[in-house]
Amino acid sequence: MHTGPSGLNGRPIVSGFFDERTFSIQYVVADPETRQCVIIDPVLDLDEKSGSIATWSADRLLDHIATENLALQWILDTHPHADHLSAAGYLKDRTGAPTAIGAKVVEVQKLWKKFYNYSDAFPTDGSQWDRLFADGDRFTIGACEAEVMFTPGHTMASIAYRVGDAVFVHDTLFQPDSGTARADFPGG
Repeated sequence: MHTGPSGLNGRPIVSGFFDERTFSIQYVVADPETRQCVIIDPVLDLDEKSGSIATWSADRLLDHIATENLALQWILDTHPHADHLSAAGYLKDRTGAPTAIGAKVVEVQKLWKKFYNYSDAFPTDGSQWDRLFADGDRFTIGACEAEVMFTPGHTMASIAYRVGDAVFVHDTLFQPDSGTARADFPGG
């Protein structure tokens, strides 16, 4: 194992799953030594025309985890997604793994509650996730160290996850085709 940026250890196994409908990439990031893994930015399949929801994208991630004999530790979102639905809740129900997102999601929830006219029953305290990460928080994926970096722009709550020698930057960069991401979501 080598030491990466800022002393973070590990070279994770990274598997990306492109979702053509939303043009987003979901990741399974695993520690090669312990076989522990996380899922980053899972997509819940929505058919806008019918309003129906499917789980084939999330199930594909679970199939990969089973095939590779991995153990899921976390389900992570990098930001609240306005362009697609997160499958974090579905995956938590299926696996029991905890969910996490950046702590500033509560600011987005408050803003979007007014903007989208959500009812007063909609909680704006981040309680939909098990953990709210702050800038600089660290955690482990097996033996791989991970760090949370606050990266506002696309949304005011956007974060990136640095895991060993890899960084998962959500919609901060659209490479190689577009450059920096859009920042026109409410509060972005």
